[in-house]
Amino acid sequence: MLHEIRVIFGDTDQMGVVYYANYLRFFESARAAYWRSLGRSYKDLEAWGIALPVVEAHCDYKRPACYEDLLVVEVDVTELRPASVRFGYHVRRDTTLIAVGHTRHAVIGTDGRPRRVPDALRDSIPAIVTPGAKSPGA
Repeated sequence: MLHEIRVIFGDTDQMGVVYYANYLRFFESARAAYWRSLGRSYKDLEAWGIALPVVEAHCDYKRPACYEDLLVVEVDVTELRPASVRFGYHVRRDTTLIAVGHTRHAVIGTDGRPRRVPDALRDSIPAIVTPGAKSPGA
């Protein structure tokens, strides 16, 4: 799934480039758009009595992004375990790879204890793919 983000001035640091921690915000925005693209939202998670807190986050910075850049974040579920979900991200400006990262999310109930991925959530997620990978024959 592709999600566009326009870099605003507040996303940049004193050197005029996107502040490193803002990539995690870009990842979050892309995840929310991913759920919407499936006809779901984080409100569905609440209705199912679960939450998906981030328990691991990683980002490799390849090139700088600057104010007014139009970035495209490619996001997909890259791993689905019984009680966790891993998202992968590729951030590009045109064809230039800006950053690559992932987040892992535990599945927890309202009591804060681990839960299995609900069937409704598992059934919503398309086949597992790796962002940035070329499809067969491409």
